[in-house]
Amino acid sequence: MTLALAGCIGSDGDVGSPLVPQRAAALSRDPTVFVATTRLPVGNPLQAPWFSAQRSPDLIFAKANMKAPDRSMLGRVTLSDWDIRSVDDVVRKRAAQAFAQEALGQDVVLYIHGYRESFETATVSAAQLSSGIGFTGVTGLFTWPSAGSTFSYVSDRESAMWSRDALQDLLTALANSPSGGRVHIVAHSMGTLLTLETLRMLRASGGESAMSRIGAVVLAAPDIDIDLFARGVEHLGADAQKITVISSTNDRALAVSSRLAGGIVRAGAADRGRLEELGVKVADASDFGGGIINHDLFLSNKDVQQVIKRAIERAR
Repeated sequence: MTLALAGCIGSDGDVGSPLVPQRAAALSRDPTVFVATTRLPVGNPLQAPWFSAQRSPDLIFAKANMKAPDRSMLGRVTLSDWDIRSVDDVVRKRAAQAFAQEALGQDVVLYIHGYRESFETATVSAAQLSSGIGFTGVTGLFTWPSAGSTFSYVSDRESAMWSRDALQDLLTALANSPSGGRVHIVAHSMGTLLTLETLRMLRASGGESAMSRIGAVVLAAPDIDIDLFARGVEHLGADAQKITVISSTNDRALAVSSRLAGGIVRAGAADRGRLEELGVKVADASDFGGGIINHDLFLSNKDVQQVIKRAIERAR
């Protein structure tokens, strides 16, 4: 099944080829997540839950120091997971440049979360993703002010789109870094709309030079109107080839979103052929969901994580 899913990505000739030899995953050496956020900090000095659902007028950079899961027998029984120990090195001025300076010379995997996420759940997901794919560079998170509530769909969408300029500033700073590596983006659900719109803005403002520093762009279960998705991809031109869509026709969350949108199909639940016509790579994970929702397979399914890993390896 792993090979079958990997094969869904396309026929570019390198699917199934050996991966480049890897060093140990970076989080195993230094369990730190670099955070860029448009959320307001909590407390002075900063304290848990660290960042709220309120909007910050400026982008903020911080480092989340993580506690790795307990791999002992007890840890496996209690389902130990990543956790936040502390958050420090908070920078409120020129935050995008501070992030780029800290990441200087290294590849970055930047996770952009979806709807109904708190700062803590988004940070844990970033660590899970990076650890799951064995990423050897910097683990980054762009977290926008989701309300973290089931009933906040509309306000979350507006907060995500409100954060476009801040995300563009971050990507521009990383692209302009004189000795930086590539930025690989993994966006989930509603975060994929924010990502697609920001990449369109980045291409319009920075051109090929800025986009050349963007590596793989993985859109997991994109919660985007299929027509809006097609228009966004069209504006990216040749850079649309960087995109891999992880789709699933039995994603229950996207089915609900489609009903809320008047029945318009979401890109993450669209037919594979329709997506491939747009020039993006597609991994159809419909047969890999064993749960009720099937909306976060990129975090819970090892085979789907291999899709992300291979996309990043090809971009390198």
